[in-house]
Amino acid sequence: MSNERTPLITTVRIRPPRQRYPHNVLRRFCTIAASASLFSLVVLFLLPTALIPEHHHRTPHGRHSSITYKELQGILLDTPNPLKAREWSQYYTSGPHIAGRNFSQALWTQKRWQEFGIQADIVAYDTYLNYPLGHRLALYEKNSSKRSVENNDVDTWKVKFEATLEEDVLEEDPTTGLENRVPTFHGYSATGNVTAPYVYVNYGTYQDYEDLLKANVSLEGKIAIARYGSIFRGLKVKRAQDLGMVGVILFSDPGDDEPITVENGYDTYPKGPARNPSSVQRGSVEFLSVAPGDPTTPGYPSKPGVPRQPVDGVIPSIPSIPISYIEAIPILQTLNGHGLTPKDINKWWEKHLGLKNKGVDYNIGPSPDHLLLNLVNEQDYVTTPLWDVIGVINGTIADEVIVIGNHRDAWIAGGAGDPNSGSAALVEVVRSFGLAISKGWKPLRTIIFASWDGEEYGLVGSTEWVEEYLPWLSKANVAYINVDVGVVGPKFSASASPLLNKALYEITSLVPSPNQTIPGQTVRDLWDGVIRTMGSGSDFTAFQDFAGIPSVDLGFGADAFNPGVTGGAIYQYHSNYDSFHWMDTYGDPGFHHHATVAQLWALLTAKFAESPVIPLNATDYAVALEEYIAKIEQKIVSLDSVISIEEDEESRTRQTPDKTTGSLSSLKKGFRYLHHASSKFTYAAIEHDALAASLAEQADADISWWKWYTKLKLYLRIRKVNTKYKLLERHFLYQQGLDGRSWFKHVVFAPGLWTGYAGAVFPGLGEAIDSQDYENAERWLSIIGRCLVDAALGLKGE
Repeated sequence: MSNERTPLITTVRIRPPRQRYPHNVLRRFCTIAASASLFSLVVLFLLPTALIPEHHHRTPHGRHSSITYKELQGILLDTPNPLKAREWSQYYTSGPHIAGRNFSQALWTQKRWQEFGIQADIVAYDTYLNYPLGHRLALYEKNSSKRSVENNDVDTWKVKFEATLEEDVLEEDPTTGLENRVPTFHGYSATGNVTAPYVYVNYGTYQDYEDLLKANVSLEGKIAIARYGSIFRGLKVKRAQDLGMVGVILFSDPGDDEPITVENGYDTYPKGPARNPSSVQRGSVEFLSVAPGDPTTPGYPSKPGVPRQPVDGVIPSIPSIPISYIEAIPILQTLNGHGLTPKDINKWWEKHLGLKNKGVDYNIGPSPDHLLLNLVNEQDYVTTPLWDVIGVINGTIADEVIVIGNHRDAWIAGGAGDPNSGSAALVEVVRSFGLAISKGWKPLRTIIFASWDGEEYGLVGSTEWVEEYLPWLSKANVAYINVDVGVVGPKFSASASPLLNKALYEITSLVPSPNQTIPGQTVRDLWDGVIRTMGSGSDFTAFQDFAGIPSVDLGFGADAFNPGVTGGAIYQYHSNYDSFHWMDTYGDPGFHHHATVAQLWALLTAKFAESPVIPLNATDYAVALEEYIAKIEQKIVSLDSVISIEEDEESRTRQTPDKTTGSLSSLKKGFRYLHHASSKFTYAAIEHDALAASLAEQADADISWWKWYTKLKLYLRIRKVNTKYKLLERHFLYQQGLDGRSWFKHVVFAPGLWTGYAGAVFPGLGEAIDSQDYENAERWLSIIGRCLVDAALGLKGE
């Protein structure tokens, strides 16, 4: 009987459950055995079969693919269409699409990709950007009237010349006359209103400024007038700022356009291929060699609500503006007869003086006392969204991913060369892969397509994306393939991590050249085969220099010394004349090179996505590293001997050492360790590549379905080799980063500290030698040596 003492929970005894079936233990054993057998079947038979082709016939998704790899290559060669590329180019260049103000283009790009069967999303970042509000550049002359000077009248100073800071509207080129065209300005330039004397500083390299200091030319409180070229524009401003100058004016000298100049008989655009005199190069002045990306979020993504860092030392604090050479002439002419001449300084000041015949003597100044420049730069700094479009084709192997990308934003309404020749080609690449998917193809490895925003300001969209997805990319990303300026002429060029050299040579040998002089010539046949080292200035930077992902950048440029009909046309870089009309008339009439870029891009992507053994080559890397070591050793030799012309020219972008620290003889001995470590890596690379080649040959052989154990062993060995290839570049990352610019992690590649675009090899070591800090140089020898040994051990699997 229940009462208040009865437990709320009690135990009730029941009889044992009746077994539903006899032999229950046996049945359970059989169930487990059957499940295990099914699992074994998947692992031992289906998985190897899925990842290893049956005699040239890819089966990545557990069944026979409806198209072979050769058929895939045929699709990727046959699909890109010059007329389609022209259509996409015309869309992208039809109106302004500056970073953070091109959402309609992001949506259009996403929609096109989705129409082609590619899953695509828009990824947004809240980034710190500036937009122009106003500007002025006026030359003031002091009234020589005695009465005005004595009475300090308002009219003491008169405007002698005022620049329009505009580019001419051309009837032949519709986008040059758009009412909403983007004004001339510098990205990340400082707001300011300064009136001061001015000095001509040549190209504004580190040593150009040093030449002036050695000549006792007063720079502090002055405005610098510099030519574009030689180094990244932001570093011209940085050095001026460091020396106490108050503003910078940059112009493009037609002398750098040799031989396509008016003096050589060429007419100016739009009537001819020479530079339009009113052409103005816009561009970023962020200190790109210190760190790219959003300057307020170094090393982490610019998402809403994240902490924002000060921008001191990352972007300028003095104003700068770009002008055309036609409007630089009146200012430079006022320096005639004032100060040193180029001949008084050295040969580097006498190069490419394209305004000599226009009355400019290129005197240094400073300007005479009765002349001052008023430079006004008004910028609106905001935190605003920008939009990356990310498309994906999922592959069978989840942890092996290929990323390809191009940026979409431009400084002007056009951008037909930079970047939208690449954008148009990317649409054709996506369309080609979409057609392959519609025929039943699925890649072995995942392919990511990226249309970046914000590259022009400082590689912002790609940098923020890499920073956000770094853990995943570090584990999965095999390679990054970039096309920025896809076409501005007929001459093919490429820069790459040496790991990709062999694949690049192979793919260029498959694609017919649009420039054939003999039927059947390929891109490789007409290319000099030079592959430059990776620097910066485009979206591969975060992949290569920060994440340690082997990258390549490719495209077609002008061929000024073999111009033909249009091949040498001056590329109107970052000006209103980088337009659809210029591209259609001079850059790539018929858009055949656009289609060729798409073919190269697609085939290279397919090779990395489809080859059972990842087509990287470690031996090429080892050979390049030996060359880089020899180049660094030459730096030391040049300290005590006559240097080469190349070394002399390179020295123009180096910092002048303050003092010598450490022992040079001790440093020289330290190179023995570096050579020893390099030899270890070379031996490991040769062995690994030989094994990879053997496995690739076996994977291409016809292995009978019932030899599942052979397939399993082969699959596991290929996976191991591929993982080593995938992670190889990561061994060259040093997490503390380079001295004074810790965002850059790669010990082999980085932009030069005072070049910005051009690649430097072993940058930490090279910069320490340049500054004669031999103690720090020995430290970098040790760091690099450890990376080389780690890379060797990684290849050996130790």
